[in-house]
Parts: sequence; C-alpha cells; structure tokens
Amino acid sequence: MGASPSTPGECLMRIFACLLLAGLSSSACPSPATASDSRSPYNVLFIISDDLTATALSCYGNDVCRTPNIDQLAARGTRFTRAYCQGTYCGPSRASFMSGYYPHATGVLGYISPRKAIGNRPTWAQHFKNSGYRTSRVSKIFHMGVPGGIEKGDDGADDPISWSERYNSRGPEWRAPGDGETLESNPDGKKPVVGGNTFVVVKADGDDQVHSDGKTAAKACELISAYRGEPFFLGVGFVRPHVPFVAPAPDFAPFPFEEMTLPEKVPGDWDDIPQAGINYKTSKNMQMNVVRQRKAVSGYYASVRYMDRQVGKVLEALDHAGLTDSTIVIFTSDHGYHLGEHEFWAKVSLHEESALVPLIICVPGKRPAVCNSLVELLDLYPTVSRLCGLDVPARLQGLDISTMLDDPSHEVRDAAFCVNGRGFLLREDRWAYIQYGERGERGAELFDMQADPRQYKNLVESPDHEAVVERLRKKLARKLLAVRDNDLGRAD
Repeated sequence: MGASPSTPGECLMRIFACLLLAGLSSSACPSPATASDSRSPYNVLFIISDDLTATALSCYGNDVCRTPNIDQLAARGTRFTRAYCQGTYCGPSRASFMSGYYPHATGVLGYISPRKAIGNRPTWAQHFKNSGYRTSRVSKIFHMGVPGGIEKGDDGADDPISWSERYNSRGPEWRAPGDGETLESNPDGKKPVVGGNTFVVVKADGDDQVHSDGKTAAKACELISAYRGEPFFLGVGFVRPHVPFVAPAPDFAPFPFEEMTLPEKVPGDWDDIPQAGINYKTSKNMQMNVVRQRKAVSGYYASVRYMDRQVGKVLEALDHAGLTDSTIVIFTSDHGYHLGEHEFWAKVSLHEESALVPLIICVPGKRPAVCNSLVELLDLYPTVSRLCGLDVPARLQGLDISTMLDDPSHEVRDAAFCVNGRGFLLREDRWAYIQYGERGERGAELFDMQADPRQYKNLVESPDHEAVVERLRKKLARKLLAVRDNDLGRAD
C-alpha cells in the first residue's frame, strides 16, 4: 500500500521545519528517498543485459573479467547470489517477468509478446504507467531478435501499450567493420563472418557509438537528463554479450585468447545426462576446438566489458541529474549462459549456469548486502511495486522479496522454478531436480548442490536418493498445478 496522504497542515509544518533547519544542517530536509508523500518517492531504473552469466562479473567472483560499474552498483545495493530466471531463453523469460506469470501460465514458450495471453491485465511497466509514471523503453526489454532485429532497428515482440515512449538502437552487429572471425562450424577457419545466432567475434573499429549498446546508453542518458520531476520507470536493455561477440577493439585487449581458462573437462560427463538434457550448442556440434573455445570466452568477456562501460554511463547520468537518491536501480539478465561447462555453450539448458542470473537491487537508504536466499525474476514486479507504494495485483505469481533488502537472511520461497520447453527445474537450497517431460518420460537429473555444485554426478538413479527424487517429483507436479491455477482463463 502507498503512504497515507499528508494533510495540508502537515505539509506546511514540514516545509517550515526544513526552512528553519536549513542553515543548521544540509541533511535536515528529508531527501526524495525518505520524504513522506502521497505517492512513492522512487523512480525505477531497470537495466537488463542479454545472455549474461553471473560468473562473468567480478562482483560475483570473476577475477579475469572486471566489471567496475556493475560492481559499484552491487557495492551499494543488495546482490542476490541465487536468483533464477523462469525461462532459460530470451522470449519466455522476458514475457514472464514483464507479465507477472510463469511461462506455463501464459503459454508463452516462444518469442512473442504475452499480450494475447494476459488480455487487459497490465504488464510490469504498464502498471507503473497506469499509476502516473512516465514509462520509457530503450532497446530490448521484451524480446527482440539479436542480431537480426538490432540490425533492422525494429520493435520485436514489444508491447506498445506498456510504454509512454519507445526507442530502438540499431547497430551493425556482425557486419561491424573490424577484425571478425566465425568460431562455430568453421573447423578449417575459411568460413567468412556470418550472421544469425552464431558464435562470431568482431574486434570492431570505431567507438562505442558504432554499436547498439552505445546508442542505448546515450539515449538513456538523454532521457534521464530530460526528466523534470515526474516519476519515471526507465527500462534500458543492453544486447551484449549476446552473440555476435562484437565490441570496440580495445575491449578485447585485457583478454588475449591464449590466456583464457576453460572449465574442467570431465571424461564421461554426458554419460548420466539424458539426451533431452544435452544442450543445443556444444563444443562437439559447433566443431569448436580448444583454440576457438578460448576465443569464444575472450569475445564474451570483451562484450561484457563493453556492456559494463555502458552501464557506467547510465549510472553516472543518474548521479549527475541528482536522481540517484530517489531511484531504485535494478540490474539483471534474462537468463544465464554456458561458457564451456559440460562442453555446453549459450543458454537453454536447465543446468545452473543457464538458469542462474545476476540480480542487484539498489534502493536508496538501504544498507548494502549479499542475499543467498532463493528468488526468481518473477518477483521483481510485485517487489518493485510494493517498494514504490503501488498496489500489488493479487494475480501476480511472483512474491514480494522487499523484506530481504532489510534482512538478507529472510526467505520467501523454498524452491525456484524454471523451464526450457523440454523440461523443468526445481531448485531447492540443497537439491537441483531437473525433469524432462511432465511425467519425466524423457529422463531426469538430481544434483546435490552442496557436495557437487558443478553438477557432475546425476543422483537420480541412486538407490540412496529414491526418497528425495520421489519427493521432488511430487513437488514439481504440485508446482505445475499451482502455475496453471490462475486467472487467465477467466474474464479480465
């Protein structure tokens, strides 16, 4: 619920008190983040990267790929170490957290807008728009095709009614002038640089503004400087490090491919993974030898470094506009990403690297913290609404995690839930249970995340774990029933 409206007398008393104390202390007047008001004092800056694994960020422990701007945000916000997406590829994940429903509630398991499924129900941004906020979108928030949609500068699967204003950021992507190489299905090195969802690296000529993310940062900065006291919800979508791994050449300098370390390669690693669990992109089917794998990691890190610099520009603009103390800032990704773990690459798999996402929430006035409790991207809609004093629609399937921002040990869920179109992940504190098919007809996996955090030993057939498997199988069935028990089949 929002704060109770102040009476005229209370307003006059507060103004008088501020004027009286102004000469004694610059902190005597309440800041926008703490002032009592009939509406929330908070703006919202939602920054999302595309295809970003948390393990590529230095604030999550990477000691090679330095991300000082995202680290700075983490240092003053709450960094969540166990945040999970609800779909391990772009379309369903974005449709989920923007609509407030799980993918199996809306049926959005592809690259479409959730609007047809949700009818007149407001999306996250639209809820703020309906509450008097100016809602601005810059680049990819709902799904957009990368690289194709970015080359064209089109809207993708956007939801126009969610926004007061929308801006796309065209870029050359794999066509960018510079030193390019196709890594995927190019064993003899003779294939030219190609488009599509293909592993390509381009050490690009020119500066940041050549590319989509540079233009996105510039537009976001322009909007921030133009806001004049009106509450805003600004969605800033960066497309890197999604393939192609294209960034200005200097961003590659810290990452010579010869020095890139690959994940441990375990003989027989796939022996206990069901066929449905073998990812769609692997070192084998992409014909990437160790050299090309290292080049992929180098290109990915360069793209992350470039994206981090754009985040820094936006945060600096917020500070220069004097809006940092009145703006909730969120940074996340739509899903995780494999960088050679299990010889898997990219997204889609339900293993930890693909399902886990970085999540940082910075609320003015709250202490920095690290939260190890389980959360979902679906929780953002109700949480930010609550923080901003807006009503939280009862239909939302996410949970309010705002209490964790004051007490990071607080827990609101005992499991996170995620899907990929072939199967389901139920991630508890100790156990990760993956089931392919609603009855497990395509196999299953069970991992003890305390003893085996890299998920090398599938325990689903272990006689010692029959009770755990049966419990989680039943729990997953109940979860699916709960997901489908929603208001979407009823009148708006």
